[in-house]
Amino acid sequence: MIEAAKIWNEPNNKSHWDILIDPDWAKFAELAIAAGKAIRAAHPNLPRVLGGISPIDPSFMRNMQARGVLDHFEAVAVHGFPLDWNLWQIDEWPNKLAEIKAVVSLPVWVTEVGASSFGAEEVQAWGLRRTAELLIGRAPRIHWYSLYDLPSAWEATTRHKEAEGSSYYRHFHMGLLREDGTPKAGLELFAEYSHAMGLCQWFHFEDHRLDDAVRWMRRLGVRHLRTGLSWADSFRPNALDWFDRQMDALAEFDVTVTLCFTPEHRGIAPHHTSPPLDANEFADFCAAMVARYAGRTGLALSSTSTETREPTCVP
Repeated sequence: MIEAAKIWNEPNNKSHWDILIDPDWAKFAELAIAAGKAIRAAHPNLPRVLGGISPIDPSFMRNMQARGVLDHFEAVAVHGFPLDWNLWQIDEWPNKLAEIKAVVSLPVWVTEVGASSFGAEEVQAWGLRRTAELLIGRAPRIHWYSLYDLPSAWEATTRHKEAEGSSYYRHFHMGLLREDGTPKAGLELFAEYSHAMGLCQWFHFEDHRLDDAVRWMRRLGVRHLRTGLSWADSFRPNALDWFDRQMDALAEFDVTVTLCFTPEHRGIAPHHTSPPLDANEFADFCAAMVARYAGRTGLALSSTSTETREPTCVP
C-alpha cells in the first residue's frame, strides 16, 4: 500500500534541482505547495513528506517554512551519507536530526541513509550497524539505501560524473546486493534491523530487478519501502503499464512513493533537475499517481512509529 507521498528528491542538491535557475528555491516552493494541495485533494489523509534534503540544512527548512510550504506537509525528510559524501562524522547523526527538529514542528524522517562498499564490504556492514544504533528510536521512518548496487552500465544521477572521482563511483556500490544479485557482508545483518529500518530502492523504467527485489525484501522481513515514480518517465510509451506493474509488485509493502524528475520538454531548461514551466502540471501528475495507487487506504501519520515486526532470517 502507499504509506506516504514524498515531493522531490534532494531539492537543495544541485544534482537534483537546478539552483542556478532557482537560487532561492522560490520556484521549488511553488511546486511543493501546488503538489501538496493536489495530493490532499486526491486523497484526504495520505501523509505528505517534503524533500529528503541533502545536505541536511536547517536554513533550507526555514526558507520553506517562511514560504508557507510546510503548511502542506505532515513530515519532512533528510538524507545523510557521512561515510561517503558528507563532511561530518557518522556519530553526528543525532545532532543532525536535532538541527532540523529545532526549526520545524513536523516529524523528521530519514528517507535515505547508507554506506558504500567501495573500499570494503566490512566498512558498509559496520556503517549499517552504527547507523541503526544511532537512528532507531530517533526517527519515525528510516530507509537504508539501497538493496541493489547500481549496474555499472547505467549512469548515476549526478551533474559532474567521472570528474567527481571516487565520489562518483561510490554511487555504484551502495547496495546490500551486488549488481549480479549476490549478497554482500551487510545483507544478513540488515535482517536484524528490518523491523525498524526500511529500504530505499529506486526502480528504473522497466527495471529487470523488480521481481527479485520483492523476493529479497520478503526474505529480509522488510515492511517499509521508499521508491519513486518519475514524472519524466510518465511520457514514455507504455508508462502506465510499467507504473502499474511496479506498484502491483510492491503492494504488500508500506511504500513511500517519491514523485519527482522534470520531463525535458516541460522544464525551464531541458533537464530532469529543472523547475517546470508550470508547477501545476507536476501537481496534476502527483494527483493522478495518488488517485491511481493510493486510493483511500493511506494511514494517518504519527510522530513516532510504535509498530514492530520480528525480523525474518535470510536463508
